[in-house]
Amino acid sequence: MASTDDYLIDTLLDLGVLTHEQVDEVRDTADSRGEGVVDTLLEQNTISPADVTHAKAAHFGAEVIDLNDFRLTDDVIAAVPRHVAKRYKIVPVDAHDGAVTVAISDPSDLDTIDSLTHVLNKQVEVRVAPEEDIDEAISRYYGEQDDTVGKMIQDITEGEVELEGPAGGGGGLTDDGTAVDADAPIIKLVNSLIVEAFKIRASDIHLEPLEKKFRIRYRIDGVLHEMKSPPKRLQASVISRLKIQANMAIAEKRVPQDGRIQTTIGGKKIDLRVSCLPTNHGESIVMRILDKEGLKLGLAELGFFSDDQETFEKLISLPDGIFLVTGPTGSGKTTTLYSCLNYINKPDRKIITVEDPVEYQLDGINQVPVNEGIGLSFSTALRSMLRQSPNVIMLGEIRDLETAGIAINASLTGHLVFSTLHTNDAPSAVTRLVDIGVKPFLVASSTRGLMAQRLVRKVCKRCAAPTTPEESQLRAIGLDPHNTGDAKFMKGKGCSECTHTGYKGRIGIFEIFQIDDEMRRMIYDRTTSRQLRQRARETGMRTLREDGVRKVMAGMTTPEEVLRVTVADAD
Repeated sequence: MASTDDYLIDTLLDLGVLTHEQVDEVRDTADSRGEGVVDTLLEQNTISPADVTHAKAAHFGAEVIDLNDFRLTDDVIAAVPRHVAKRYKIVPVDAHDGAVTVAISDPSDLDTIDSLTHVLNKQVEVRVAPEEDIDEAISRYYGEQDDTVGKMIQDITEGEVELEGPAGGGGGLTDDGTAVDADAPIIKLVNSLIVEAFKIRASDIHLEPLEKKFRIRYRIDGVLHEMKSPPKRLQASVISRLKIQANMAIAEKRVPQDGRIQTTIGGKKIDLRVSCLPTNHGESIVMRILDKEGLKLGLAELGFFSDDQETFEKLISLPDGIFLVTGPTGSGKTTTLYSCLNYINKPDRKIITVEDPVEYQLDGINQVPVNEGIGLSFSTALRSMLRQSPNVIMLGEIRDLETAGIAINASLTGHLVFSTLHTNDAPSAVTRLVDIGVKPFLVASSTRGLMAQRLVRKVCKRCAAPTTPEESQLRAIGLDPHNTGDAKFMKGKGCSECTHTGYKGRIGIFEIFQIDDEMRRMIYDRTTSRQLRQRARETGMRTLREDGVRKVMAGMTTPEEVLRVTVADAD
């Protein structure tokens, strides 16, 4: 141990990580304990494990790599068998022409490096990475079993997952009509896909047939992540199994189909909305995971700062008028509307919603699912709802003039109406309503407020650490790098809890546009959305990017996230 300490200490001194005074201070303590000096320095947090890794690499002239930056392919993983990776604690990072590049935590372990050359029968090139990163990478890429499908096909413990098919059973029929045993590997694969997606908080599962690959991707916090793919030969069986579960016609492969799977995972009821779309290499399936028990309906959970929450609560507590939430698909509009309803849901108020489809069931609220097949459209349902004498109405989306006209008339006759629109910012919602045919004076008199929103990923609390963003990033979001005040910039390093992304969960950034008398006059005069936006800015409206900047400075998200979901503010 002493010789190892000697070369490490000399290298750490050369790198400027340690001083001679620090080494002298701990040497007596280390000797009295019978420990190495480096171990004692680590224990006292004088140096970090990363410092030791860099020192080892520098001494042996090896390159230090960050395994979180690598997305290893199946070909690279196959270059080192699982039992070899676990025995020698290595991870392959590249493989080509009879050579393999591996990450190892200790480049001084020449016996291991020499053994690898013989075991793999390949030339071995060495890179250095921290031991904990290698352990996590082995777990991530090799899993706990060594079989054909890898981590995806695994035994599901009894009671962990129950899938309800059209007949309530676990089996089904394949394309040729033969029975499928509930314990068959395909059943286990489909079950594990759903269980794994739920455990890592995925919102969607994408199964995409490509020319030479059957790709599986999970959408986590709004960003797609590619997972280990099953063999292409299993594509037809997996898709048939899912179509059976979703009560689709498995023989029909020419037209899109929609279905639903009801699932129980770990005692929690989960709904999966299934969409099947024919492509040139097979049918593509996307499953949206709806966790009815996991929906957070508090306004604070949405990501409001106290001043915006106060404004928001005032707008949604008005007795009548229309409040619209705008943004692209997947920006959290429906969740925001549910939170509105949950906030104002009191015994003295009758609330009715019209949705396509009903995503989450809310206690104390009458929810009507749209069914175009039998003629129950948004406008038809809305007309009937008004005869039910509601206080509050929620429309899933305003899509046409007929629906917009009924909603506006309802708001003018004493109802509070919530709905959504697909526009990029809040003032543009006014222009959108006029474009679909609503008279400007009706828009002006009925609209109480408009809110645009986007979702940004939150910095993972477990691995968050203070950081200094690049000056170019700060300037891009409108911050002066030399005048950031008491900003608390944070960034996640990546850990097992956040699947090595540095982010976990999402929050909203908001643009709240309140309609006052001057705004109503401008709307009546058909003022452009740009002029409305300028007027709103003058009266204190904070733009999406400005709200995002506040959350960056509070350490809740990062400049990259705000740049990803917002555009530069117009002057």
